[in-house]
Amino acid sequence: MSNNELSNPVFQSAAKARVWLERALWPEGPICPQCGTVDAAGEITTREGWYQCNEPKCRSQFTVTVGTLFERSHIPLNKWLMAAFFLCCSKKGISTHQMHRMIGVSYKSTWFMMHRLREAMRVTKFPSPLGGKNKVVEADETYIGGKESNKHASKRRHKGRGAVGKEAAFALVERDGKVRSFHVPAVNAKTLRPILVSQVSRKSYLMTDESRVYPKIGDEFAGHGTVNHSIEEYVRGTFWHTNTVENYFSILKRGITGTYHHVSQQHLKRYLAEFDFRYNERAALDVSDAERATKALKGIVGKRLTYRRTYKASNSRAES
Repeated sequence: MSNNELSNPVFQSAAKARVWLERALWPEGPICPQCGTVDAAGEITTREGWYQCNEPKCRSQFTVTVGTLFERSHIPLNKWLMAAFFLCCSKKGISTHQMHRMIGVSYKSTWFMMHRLREAMRVTKFPSPLGGKNKVVEADETYIGGKESNKHASKRRHKGRGAVGKEAAFALVERDGKVRSFHVPAVNAKTLRPILVSQVSRKSYLMTDESRVYPKIGDEFAGHGTVNHSIEEYVRGTFWHTNTVENYFSILKRGITGTYHHVSQQHLKRYLAEFDFRYNERAALDVSDAERATKALKGIVGKRLTYRRTYKASNSRAES
């Protein structure tokens, strides 16, 4: 992919899109999804895009989409690549209605495509903790969804959740680094401590607001600083603040409220993964739109997501 995108041949031809995807996912040659052998498969000349593993005990036939989120999809690969590019270059997301008009795929299929692409962006296992020696990690929580009438409601507890009808999201942001956010059932030490101690290096300086959840947990890190939002203290000096994580939440909420309007509880983790991914591969870190889309598409490998499972998990098709 290049940044002169809409005229790119991979968006116009399914065959060229397949060749591009093969090069992106198989830089060292075809990988058999059955036995894992690299570059030991030959093209089946009578079936375009098909390969046969030459390992005597395997001999399986496959395409580049087998064992990925695109497996068994009848949507042309050039449409998949176009959707991935549009989703990755839209800072606050893009609605399913808008996407289906732009790529010429039905609304129902586009809805599922976008969930598959979000799943591709979702990290299932983080390679290393955030932060480290002389680094600051900011932690904060926010509430998403619910009725407009509950927007300014006090944070009454309702079945272990925050403000009535809302879902809690907890985010960790390393200053000048990356973000990791999580859908949590409640905001308390019991739910947040396991995330903090597993996702943040103990050598880090932890920065939070004045919530009573954090002081005891903060003692487990190299340092713990706070700002008191309840008295409108947002920055003390130039070091004590949680503005980085607050800025991330502002992008997230503008996207959820202004673009998607409604996000079901069951799919919130995928929407968080979408916004995390774009933030972690942002232009400020010298990642172009094309590079961001390429990285997202590499995340399709080894994952499956069926329509029945995805649709059944939805509270509503109002997600747009």
